[in-house]
Amino acid sequence: MRAVVVSEYGRLPEIREVPEPAVADGAVVVKVEATGLCRSDWHGWMGHDSDIVLPHVPGHEFAGTIAAVGAGVEGWAVGDRVTTPFICACGTCEQCLEGNQQVCPNQLQPGFNYWGSFAEYVAVPYAGVNLVRLPDAMDFATAAGLGCRFATSFRAVHQVGQVVAGERVAVFGCGGVGLSAVMIASALGAEVIAIDTNPEALELARQQGAKHRLQAPVLDGGSGVGSVAARIRELGGAHVTIDALGSNDVIQQALHALRPRGRHVQVGLLPSGVTLDVGRLISQELTWLGSHGMPAHAYPELLNLVAVGNLNPTQLITRTIALDQTPTALAALTNGTPPGITIITP
Repeated sequence: MRAVVVSEYGRLPEIREVPEPAVADGAVVVKVEATGLCRSDWHGWMGHDSDIVLPHVPGHEFAGTIAAVGAGVEGWAVGDRVTTPFICACGTCEQCLEGNQQVCPNQLQPGFNYWGSFAEYVAVPYAGVNLVRLPDAMDFATAAGLGCRFATSFRAVHQVGQVVAGERVAVFGCGGVGLSAVMIASALGAEVIAIDTNPEALELARQQGAKHRLQAPVLDGGSGVGSVAARIRELGGAHVTIDALGSNDVIQQALHALRPRGRHVQVGLLPSGVTLDVGRLISQELTWLGSHGMPAHAYPELLNLVAVGNLNPTQLITRTIALDQTPTALAALTNGTPPGITIITP
Protein backbone atom coordinates (compact mmCIF):
# COMPACT_ATOMS: atom_id res chain seq x y z
CA MET A 1 0.00 0.00 0.00
CA ARG A 2 1.03 3.65 -0.40
CA ALA A 3 1.73 5.59 2.78
CA VAL A 4 3.36 8.77 4.07
CA VAL A 5 6.54 7.61 5.82
CA VAL A 6 8.59 9.68 8.27
CA SER A 7 12.16 8.41 8.38
CA GLU A 8 13.77 11.37 10.13
CA TYR A 9 12.20 13.95 12.47
CA GLY A 10 11.68 17.31 10.80
CA ARG A 11 12.68 16.00 7.37
CA LEU A 12 10.10 16.00 4.59
CA PRO A 13 8.27 12.63 4.65
CA GLU A 14 8.13 10.41 1.57
CA ILE A 15 5.34 8.51 -0.17
CA ARG A 16 6.39 4.86 -0.17
CA GLU A 17 5.05 1.40 -0.84
CA VAL A 18 4.88 -0.41 2.51
CA PRO A 19 3.21 -3.65 3.66
CA GLU A 20 -0.48 -3.49 4.52
CA PRO A 21 -1.21 -3.93 8.24
CA ALA A 22 -1.88 -7.53 9.28
CA VAL A 23 -5.23 -8.19 10.93
CA ALA A 24 -4.65 -9.30 14.53
CA ASP A 25 -7.02 -11.15 16.82
CA GLY A 26 -9.61 -8.75 18.20
CA ALA A 27 -8.75 -6.12 15.58
CA VAL A 28 -9.89 -5.00 12.14
CA VAL A 29 -8.14 -3.38 9.21
CA VAL A 30 -9.86 -0.34 7.71
CA LYS A 31 -9.53 0.91 4.14
CA VAL A 32 -8.97 4.63 4.68
CA GLU A 33 -11.41 6.76 2.68
CA ALA A 34 -10.58 10.06 4.42
CA THR A 35 -8.20 11.19 7.15
CA GLY A 36 -7.57 14.55 8.81
CA LEU A 37 -4.34 16.53 8.89
CA CYS A 38 -3.95 17.69 12.49
CA ARG A 39 -1.34 19.77 14.31
CA SER A 40 -0.72 16.76 16.56
CA ASP A 41 0.63 15.01 13.45
CA TRP A 42 3.09 17.89 13.05
CA HIS A 43 4.24 17.53 16.67
CA GLY A 44 4.87 13.83 16.04
CA TRP A 45 6.80 14.59 12.85
CA MET A 46 8.95 17.07 14.77
CA GLY A 47 9.86 14.44 17.39
CA HIS A 48 7.77 15.84 20.25
CA ASP A 49 6.13 12.49 21.06
CA SER A 50 8.21 9.86 22.83
CA ASP A 51 5.89 7.02 21.72
CA ILE A 52 6.87 7.33 18.06
CA VAL A 53 9.48 4.93 16.66
CA LEU A 54 10.97 5.63 13.23
CA PRO A 55 10.22 4.85 10.46
CA HIS A 56 6.66 5.92 11.11
CA VAL A 57 3.34 6.59 9.39
CA PRO A 58 1.35 9.50 10.94
CA GLY A 59 -2.42 10.02 10.97
CA HIS A 60 -4.93 9.49 13.78
CA GLU A 61 -8.39 10.71 12.69
CA PHE A 62 -9.95 8.72 9.89
CA ALA A 63 -12.99 7.01 8.44
CA GLY A 64 -13.40 4.20 5.96
CA THR A 65 -14.68 0.70 5.35
CA ILE A 66 -13.64 -2.49 7.10
CA ALA A 67 -11.32 -4.49 4.83
CA ALA A 68 -10.50 -7.41 7.15
CA VAL A 69 -11.88 -8.72 10.46
CA GLY A 70 -9.70 -10.50 13.02
CA ALA A 71 -10.63 -13.56 15.08
CA GLY A 72 -12.89 -12.82 18.03
CA VAL A 73 -14.44 -9.65 16.58
CA GLU A 74 -18.23 -9.91 16.68
CA GLY A 75 -20.87 -7.67 15.16
CA TRP A 76 -18.65 -6.23 12.44
CA ALA A 77 -18.14 -7.31 8.83
CA VAL A 78 -16.09 -6.44 5.78
CA GLY A 79 -17.63 -3.41 4.08
CA ASP A 80 -19.03 -1.78 7.23
CA ARG A 81 -18.58 2.01 7.25
CA VAL A 82 -16.73 3.04 10.42
CA THR A 83 -14.70 5.59 12.30
CA THR A 84 -12.95 5.38 15.67
CA PRO A 85 -11.68 7.67 18.44
CA PHE A 86 -7.99 8.51 18.22
CA ILE A 87 -7.61 6.72 21.58
CA CYS A 88 -8.06 2.98 21.06
CA ALA A 89 -8.84 1.66 24.54
CA CYS A 90 -8.24 -1.90 25.75
CA GLY A 91 -11.80 -2.40 27.02
CA THR A 92 -10.83 -4.52 30.02
CA CYS A 93 -9.03 -2.26 32.53
CA GLU A 94 -10.72 -0.53 35.46
CA GLN A 95 -11.12 2.78 33.61
CA CYS A 96 -12.62 1.09 30.54
CA LEU A 97 -15.05 -0.94 32.63
CA GLU A 98 -16.21 2.35 34.20
CA GLY A 99 -16.77 3.82 30.73
CA ASN A 100 -13.71 6.08 30.77
CA GLN A 101 -11.95 4.67 27.72
CA GLN A 102 -10.47 8.10 26.93
CA VAL A 103 -8.05 7.67 29.85
CA CYS A 104 -7.34 3.94 29.40
CA PRO A 105 -3.79 3.26 30.69
CA ASN A 106 -3.32 0.59 28.01
CA GLN A 107 -4.47 2.76 25.12
CA LEU A 108 -3.04 2.59 21.63
CA GLN A 109 -3.07 5.61 19.34
CA PRO A 110 -2.81 5.30 15.56
CA GLY A 111 -0.20 7.65 14.19
CA PHE A 112 1.67 7.72 17.47
CA ASN A 113 2.45 4.36 19.09
CA TYR A 114 1.62 2.42 15.93
CA TRP A 115 1.38 3.23 12.22
CA GLY A 116 -1.48 5.55 11.41
CA SER A 117 -3.90 6.58 8.70
CA PHE A 118 -1.78 8.58 6.23
CA ALA A 119 -2.00 5.42 4.17
CA GLU A 120 -4.43 3.31 2.21
CA TYR A 121 -5.09 0.99 5.17
CA VAL A 122 -4.87 1.27 8.97
CA ALA A 123 -5.46 -1.18 11.82
CA VAL A 124 -7.94 -0.65 14.67
CA PRO A 125 -7.03 -2.71 17.77
CA TYR A 126 -9.61 -3.76 20.38
CA ALA A 127 -12.21 -3.32 17.66
CA GLY A 128 -15.19 -4.30 19.78
CA VAL A 129 -14.80 -1.32 22.09
CA ASN A 130 -13.44 1.26 19.63
CA LEU A 131 -15.35 1.04 16.35
CA VAL A 132 -18.14 3.50 15.65
CA ARG A 133 -20.71 2.66 12.97
CA LEU A 134 -21.34 5.55 10.59
CA PRO A 135 -24.82 6.61 9.48
CA ASP A 136 -25.35 5.95 5.78
CA ALA A 137 -25.97 9.64 5.18
CA MET A 138 -22.63 10.76 6.65
CA ASP A 139 -19.78 11.12 4.15
CA PHE A 140 -16.30 9.90 5.01
CA ALA A 141 -14.70 13.36 5.06
CA THR A 142 -17.13 14.59 7.71
CA ALA A 143 -16.66 11.41 9.73
CA ALA A 144 -12.87 11.73 9.61
CA GLY A 145 -13.14 15.22 11.10
CA LEU A 146 -15.06 13.82 14.06
CA GLY A 147 -12.35 11.43 15.20
CA CYS A 148 -10.09 13.90 16.95
CA ARG A 149 -11.02 17.55 16.77
CA PHE A 150 -14.81 17.61 16.69
CA ALA A 151 -15.41 14.72 19.09
CA THR A 152 -12.76 16.09 21.43
CA SER A 153 -14.46 19.49 21.42
CA PHE A 154 -17.92 17.97 21.87
CA ARG A 155 -16.88 16.18 25.03
CA ALA A 156 -14.88 19.17 26.29
CA VAL A 157 -17.75 21.64 25.85
CA HIS A 158 -20.78 19.49 26.58
CA GLN A 159 -19.71 16.68 28.88
CA VAL A 160 -16.68 18.08 30.75
CA GLY A 161 -17.32 21.85 30.67
CA GLN A 162 -21.10 21.30 30.98
CA VAL A 163 -21.84 24.48 29.07
CA VAL A 164 -25.50 25.53 29.21
CA ALA A 165 -27.56 28.14 27.40
CA GLY A 166 -26.91 31.72 28.48
CA GLU A 167 -23.34 31.16 29.66
CA ARG A 168 -20.46 33.13 28.19
CA VAL A 169 -17.77 30.87 26.72
CA ALA A 170 -14.33 32.10 25.60
CA VAL A 171 -12.54 29.84 23.11
CA PHE A 172 -8.80 30.49 22.75
CA GLY A 173 -7.45 29.33 19.39
CA CYS A 174 -9.67 28.83 16.33
CA GLY A 175 -8.06 25.92 14.57
CA GLY A 176 -10.00 22.70 14.08
CA VAL A 177 -10.56 22.08 17.79
CA GLY A 178 -11.42 25.69 18.55
CA LEU A 179 -13.84 26.15 15.65
CA SER A 180 -15.54 22.91 16.64
CA ALA A 181 -15.88 24.24 20.19
CA VAL A 182 -17.34 27.51 18.88
CA MET A 183 -19.96 25.65 16.83
CA ILE A 184 -20.90 23.29 19.67
CA ALA A 185 -21.08 25.98 22.38
CA SER A 186 -23.18 28.18 20.08
CA ALA A 187 -25.53 25.28 19.37
CA LEU A 188 -25.96 24.85 23.13
CA GLY A 189 -27.10 28.47 23.39
CA ALA A 190 -23.92 29.98 24.83
CA GLU A 191 -22.61 33.46 24.08
CA VAL A 192 -19.28 32.65 22.46
CA ILE A 193 -16.13 34.77 22.41
CA ALA A 194 -13.55 33.57 19.87
CA ILE A 195 -9.90 34.56 20.28
CA ASP A 196 -7.21 34.07 17.65
CA THR A 197 -4.35 35.89 15.94
CA ASN A 198 -5.65 35.09 12.45
CA PRO A 199 -8.52 37.22 11.07
CA GLU A 200 -9.49 34.43 8.63
CA ALA A 201 -9.95 32.03 11.54
CA LEU A 202 -12.05 34.62 13.36
CA GLU A 203 -14.26 35.03 10.30
CA LEU A 204 -14.85 31.27 10.30
CA ALA A 205 -15.65 31.53 14.02
CA ARG A 206 -18.21 34.24 13.24
CA GLN A 207 -19.82 31.96 10.68
CA GLN A 208 -20.06 29.23 13.33
CA GLY A 209 -21.85 31.45 15.82
CA ALA A 210 -19.22 33.43 17.73
CA LYS A 211 -20.91 36.63 18.93
CA HIS A 212 -17.60 38.32 19.79
CA ARG A 213 -14.25 37.96 18.02
CA LEU A 214 -11.01 39.17 19.57
CA GLN A 215 -7.86 39.31 17.47
CA ALA A 216 -5.08 38.75 19.96
CA PRO A 217 -1.69 40.32 19.16
CA VAL A 218 0.06 37.15 20.36
CA LEU A 219 -1.50 33.96 21.70
CA ASP A 220 1.74 32.19 22.46
CA GLY A 221 4.36 34.70 23.43
CA GLY A 222 3.37 36.61 26.53
CA SER A 223 2.39 40.00 25.15
CA GLY A 224 -1.39 39.58 25.04
CA VAL A 225 -2.19 38.44 28.59
CA GLY A 226 -3.60 41.60 30.10
CA SER A 227 -5.39 43.03 27.09
CA VAL A 228 -7.29 39.90 26.04
CA ALA A 229 -8.38 38.98 29.56
CA ALA A 230 -9.40 42.59 30.25
CA ARG A 231 -11.48 42.76 27.08
CA ILE A 232 -13.30 39.57 28.03
CA ARG A 233 -13.96 40.92 31.52
CA GLU A 234 -15.40 44.09 29.92
CA LEU A 235 -17.94 41.79 28.25
CA GLY A 236 -18.88 40.43 31.67
CA GLY A 237 -16.22 37.77 32.07
CA ALA A 238 -16.41 34.15 30.98
CA HIS A 239 -18.31 31.42 32.76
CA VAL A 240 -16.16 28.93 30.84
CA THR A 241 -12.80 29.30 29.09
CA ILE A 242 -11.41 26.71 26.70
CA ASP A 243 -7.76 26.50 25.65
CA ALA A 244 -7.88 24.80 22.26
CA LEU A 245 -4.29 25.73 21.46
CA GLY A 246 -2.10 24.73 24.39
CA SER A 247 0.31 27.36 25.69
CA ASN A 248 1.41 28.92 28.96
CA ASP A 249 0.36 32.38 27.80
CA VAL A 250 -3.13 31.24 26.83
CA ILE A 251 -3.90 29.62 30.16
CA GLN A 252 -2.90 32.79 32.02
CA GLN A 253 -5.25 34.80 29.82
CA ALA A 254 -8.00 32.22 30.26
CA LEU A 255 -7.77 32.13 34.06
CA HIS A 256 -7.82 35.92 34.32
CA ALA A 257 -10.79 36.13 31.93
CA LEU A 258 -12.99 33.91 34.12
CA ARG A 259 -15.77 35.17 36.35
CA PRO A 260 -15.67 34.05 40.01
CA ARG A 261 -16.41 30.29 40.25
CA GLY A 262 -15.77 29.96 36.52
CA ARG A 263 -14.55 26.80 34.80
CA HIS A 264 -11.48 26.37 32.62
CA VAL A 265 -11.29 23.40 30.24
CA GLN A 266 -7.82 22.48 29.02
CA VAL A 267 -7.89 20.69 25.66
CA GLY A 268 -4.63 21.75 23.99
CA LEU A 269 -1.56 19.81 25.08
CA LEU A 270 0.73 21.98 27.18
CA PRO A 271 4.53 22.17 27.09
CA SER A 272 6.52 21.31 30.20
CA GLY A 273 7.23 24.06 32.70
CA VAL A 274 3.74 25.59 32.65
CA THR A 275 2.84 27.63 35.73
CA LEU A 276 -0.62 28.42 37.12
CA ASP A 277 -1.85 31.33 39.20
CA VAL A 278 -2.92 29.02 42.02
CA GLY A 279 -3.79 31.98 44.24
CA ARG A 280 -6.42 33.09 41.73
CA LEU A 281 -7.72 29.53 41.42
CA ILE A 282 -8.29 29.48 45.17
CA SER A 283 -9.49 33.02 45.81
CA GLN A 284 -12.00 32.99 42.94
CA GLU A 285 -12.99 29.33 43.46
CA LEU A 286 -12.13 28.54 39.86
CA THR A 287 -12.27 25.01 38.48
CA TRP A 288 -9.54 23.55 36.25
CA LEU A 289 -10.74 20.67 34.07
CA GLY A 290 -8.74 18.48 31.71
CA SER A 291 -10.43 16.92 28.67
CA HIS A 292 -8.81 14.29 26.44
CA GLY A 293 -10.71 12.83 23.52
CA MET A 294 -14.05 11.00 23.65
CA PRO A 295 -14.81 7.26 23.93
CA ALA A 296 -16.66 5.36 21.21
CA HIS A 297 -19.73 4.73 23.37
CA ALA A 298 -20.33 8.51 23.61
CA TYR A 299 -20.58 9.01 19.83
CA PRO A 300 -24.32 8.26 19.36
CA GLU A 301 -25.41 11.57 20.94
CA LEU A 302 -23.00 13.49 18.72
CA LEU A 303 -24.02 11.57 15.59
CA ASN A 304 -27.68 12.22 16.33
CA LEU A 305 -27.11 15.98 16.67
CA VAL A 306 -25.33 15.93 13.30
CA ALA A 307 -28.12 13.86 11.73
CA VAL A 308 -30.87 16.27 12.82
CA GLY A 309 -28.84 19.30 11.71
CA ASN A 310 -28.07 20.88 15.09
CA LEU A 311 -24.36 20.47 14.34
CA ASN A 312 -22.75 20.59 10.91
CA PRO A 313 -19.05 19.65 11.12
CA THR A 314 -18.85 19.54 7.31
CA GLN A 315 -18.77 23.35 7.38
CA LEU A 316 -15.38 23.24 9.10
CA ILE A 317 -13.68 21.42 6.21
CA THR A 318 -11.83 24.08 4.24
CA ARG A 319 -9.43 21.99 2.17
CA THR A 320 -9.19 18.49 0.67
CA ILE A 321 -5.85 17.15 -0.58
CA ALA A 322 -4.47 13.91 -2.00
CA LEU A 323 -1.97 11.62 -0.27
CA ASP A 324 0.81 12.90 -2.54
CA GLN A 325 0.27 16.44 -1.22
CA THR A 326 0.40 15.39 2.43
CA PRO A 327 4.18 15.61 3.11
CA THR A 328 4.30 19.23 1.95
CA ALA A 329 1.10 20.10 3.81
CA LEU A 330 2.45 18.53 7.00
CA ALA A 331 5.71 20.46 6.78
CA ALA A 332 3.80 23.70 6.07
CA LEU A 333 2.26 23.52 9.56
CA THR A 334 5.64 24.80 10.78
CA ASN A 335 4.46 28.22 9.59
CA GLY A 336 1.09 27.98 11.34
CA THR A 337 -2.16 26.05 11.11
CA PRO A 338 -4.48 27.10 8.25
CA PRO A 339 -8.06 27.92 9.25
CA GLY A 340 -10.52 25.06 9.33
CA ILE A 341 -9.88 21.34 8.82
CA THR A 342 -7.78 19.76 6.06
CA ILE A 343 -8.92 16.31 4.87
CA ILE A 344 -6.69 13.84 3.01
CA THR A 345 -8.26 11.34 0.61
CA PRO A 346 -5.81 8.45 0.14
